[in-house]
Amino acid sequence: MPLRGGAYLGEQKYYVYFRRPADVSQMTLLVWKHQDRDDDRWLYLPALDLVKRIAASDKRTSFVGSDFFYEDISGRSIDADSHELIETTDNYYVVRNKPKRPGEVEFAYYDVYIHKQSFLPVRTEYIDDSDNLYRRYTALAVENIQGYPTVVKARMENLRNGGTTELTYSGIDYDLGLPEDVFSERYLRRAPREYLQ
Repeated sequence: MPLRGGAYLGEQKYYVYFRRPADVSQMTLLVWKHQDRDDDRWLYLPALDLVKRIAASDKRTSFVGSDFFYEDISGRSIDADSHELIETTDNYYVVRNKPKRPGEVEFAYYDVYIHKQSFLPVRTEYIDDSDNLYRRYTALAVENIQGYPTVVKARMENLRNGGTTELTYSGIDYDLGLPEDVFSERYLRRAPREYLQ
């Protein structure tokens, strides 16, 4: 397992299955995260029975009409930004992150509040070129599941238009021993229901 400064840097794969609301029910998102090139992303839209490849240029665009971006769902590479610890409070480490390629993103920088005990990022504030806060992520609820502190409810706010989206995670299990082929395009259309109970 490749580590640098405690961060996992190996290849990662995400499979996300949506139950609610009704307009995204049975939709699936598959992400293969790479360290040396752009991530691969696919989205299955059940209403159209369509698998859509998400272009790398779309990672900072709305995720199916929500206030989250594709990159918010699957994560941003640690190497995409430079990082600086700017503050330490009783509860948080505050890290400022500046993009190495500012022309590819709409923010000038973002500050992440990392909870000291759990090391979870519980708030992220995105600042534009005019030094205005325009997006904010907040972890609304954290539970200890199988020994892992886990965000179970989160909110993204668009402070420019007043939009807000909340995500709730349920039925969370760790260390399931998922077979590798679950993280393939064929399971976008045919969700592995034995693991989604």
